[in-house]
Amino acid sequence: MKPTKFDYYAPSSLEEAFGLLEKYGDDAKILAGGQSLMPLMNMRLATPKVLVDINRIPGLDYIREENGQVAIGAMTRHRTVETSALLGASCPLLPAVAKDVAHVQVRNRGTFGGSVTHGDPAAEFPAVLATLGGTIVCTGPGAVREVFSDEFYLGMLTTCLEPDEIVTEVKLPNLVGRKWAHRSIMRTHGDFAIAGIMAALSLDPGGQCRDVHVGMYGVGPLPVRSAEAEAIIEGRQITDELLQEAARAAADEAQPESDLRGTEAYRRKLIRVLLPLCLREAVNQSN
Repeated sequence: MKPTKFDYYAPSSLEEAFGLLEKYGDDAKILAGGQSLMPLMNMRLATPKVLVDINRIPGLDYIREENGQVAIGAMTRHRTVETSALLGASCPLLPAVAKDVAHVQVRNRGTFGGSVTHGDPAAEFPAVLATLGGTIVCTGPGAVREVFSDEFYLGMLTTCLEPDEIVTEVKLPNLVGRKWAHRSIMRTHGDFAIAGIMAALSLDPGGQCRDVHVGMYGVGPLPVRSAEAEAIIEGRQITDELLQEAARAAADEAQPESDLRGTEAYRRKLIRVLLPLCLREAVNQSN
């Protein structure tokens, strides 16, 4: 299929882009990497009358460290995230999960900010934000606001981004000195996850888990942290019994639905299987 007719603009500055968004309102859609938007348009599930292509706007493609965080420009490509030496040292969970994002051709074009803004509940990058507690920088005409990830995502493919705003940057805490792991199940490599678990934590000198973060994705309308599992694990040593208890709590906390990839019951079972594997891997990781 082909998309419906649309007008195309390629602004060279954020100010020009804001002017177009203000002029066309709900009829306009931002084009970044286009790896989600263009298929939706080809299937006519999205029918914007105006595309605002932000690829020519300078200064939105970078990865840098700032005050114990990593800052990633919205136009940074998936492949750049995957191969970044800085991220490999400061936030290695991101390059690790980037390898699971579609295929290399898609990663060469897809943008980090585009994936974060699209907010697919089975996608890896929004799940990293939910797990680690990322911040999304939303820039509009004359104003910039930073939104925590748990406030940014409102539901299935729905965010709090205003019509005249553009996501320009994403900030994540670094993982230096912490342990982390990621486990997911998908039908084929590069497919969306049927269910996935991410974890980050520290171990105190006595071997107790501290600052535990457990994220789930593919098992609800948006990626979430499992507060119940975190509360069970926090301050305790990892045992098989503890992991099974946490896995049951996380599976009960999930909100999966049945679709062509798997049933609701199957997704809950995957959480019960994946969480112990993920936490064991994290705890046994050598820093």
